[in-house]
Amino acid sequence: MEMDLFSAAAGERERRAPLADRMRPRTLDEFIGQEHLVGKGKLLRRMIEADRVTSIILYGPPGTGKTTLAHIISLQTNSDFVRLNAVDASVKDVRDVIDRARDNMDLYGKKTILFLDEVHRFNTARQDSLLPAVEQGLVVFIGATTENPFHYVNGALLSRSTLFQLEHVREEHVLEALRRALADAERGLGGIRSEVAEEALLHIAKVAGGDIRRALGALELAVLTTPPDADGTVRVTLKEAEESIRRPTVKADESTQYDVLSAFHKSVRGSSDAALFWFLYAVEKLGMDPMVFLRRLIVACSEDIGLANPQAMLQAVAAHEAYRRIGWPEAKYNIAQAILFAVESPKSNAVASAIERSMAAIERVRRAEVPHHLRDAHYAGAKQLGHTGYKYPHDYPGHYVEQQYLPDELKDASFYEATEQGMEERIRANQLRRRKKD
Repeated sequence: MEMDLFSAAAGERERRAPLADRMRPRTLDEFIGQEHLVGKGKLLRRMIEADRVTSIILYGPPGTGKTTLAHIISLQTNSDFVRLNAVDASVKDVRDVIDRARDNMDLYGKKTILFLDEVHRFNTARQDSLLPAVEQGLVVFIGATTENPFHYVNGALLSRSTLFQLEHVREEHVLEALRRALADAERGLGGIRSEVAEEALLHIAKVAGGDIRRALGALELAVLTTPPDADGTVRVTLKEAEESIRRPTVKADESTQYDVLSAFHKSVRGSSDAALFWFLYAVEKLGMDPMVFLRRLIVACSEDIGLANPQAMLQAVAAHEAYRRIGWPEAKYNIAQAILFAVESPKSNAVASAIERSMAAIERVRRAEVPHHLRDAHYAGAKQLGHTGYKYPHDYPGHYVEQQYLPDELKDASFYEATEQGMEERIRANQLRRRKKD
């Protein structure tokens, strides 16, 4: 009798679960999308089918199947599967799982898989508590994250796991999931007499943005809240679909911000169109701070343009000041002008290369001794210390005279090599003239 009551309660909980949970695939054949990971012959599929799952990290946007893949692994592998959410899991919870894994291995020869959802929220101390068990093979670790794992996951834990990156699900895959839910009478909405217009399904699939969970939630809301007609049929039109799913407000997580900023800087080196697009997309669509891009632009004007066109930095600094004075959106014109000026300027990384060579020289030289003739001579007794011999360049033809400026160990070193780009061509000619004299 108690078992019957328990089964009934479990069945009721399942019926009350959201549609996305009820329709969660139970096998790889039911899984939709991510063919690059679970298609025939792919590594992750082979690992699951052979029950040889090792520690893995599933990284990708929301609603792309990370939790579902973990669920399939729990059903298709001969292991004790434990699920924790990093938001509320403590070090004690991790240690309890490790103790349980040790008992499973010692008493039953059975492996333990720990699925840690939102692993990016698991701080370093908690990740460290898990590492020894993973290293010893006591626990197979599966982490799921929407954030770049290279920014959030302990390097040692990351190096002991295979990283699988999930992609946004394509629109046709979202449509497949919606149609499957409408047809499934056991777990889906097939038990409800309903007709959903094709344009309604297309709208939900498009606005969901590759998030199957969000699409199924919208479909369930549309079907369950639309009153049936006189014949008892629930008819969902485009109007109900539009009310059931809103266009999301895009929020830039930290990983996305890094990626967009990187795309912007790289575009400054080669494409006016792309640089302007990424800047405006980040500010207008993702809500990022224009100041972040202005700082990066000022850096790029020295790193990637430098003395080939020194005016680029003046434009960038002026745009920075304009934004500080008049704010957004008015300053978008000033910033766009500075971006376009920078991109269309001749490019040179000679400044960055000079810094790299100088830093490498600093590492090679333990202690740099200033040549005597360059030392301070503006005090009584300087001559007695040998601080003599400096040649004042303006007293010589061309305002240049050959003399040693670097320490003895580096006296023949050359750090700044001007290119033939833009204004640097004149600097290069000047360098060559000096060397010829020397």
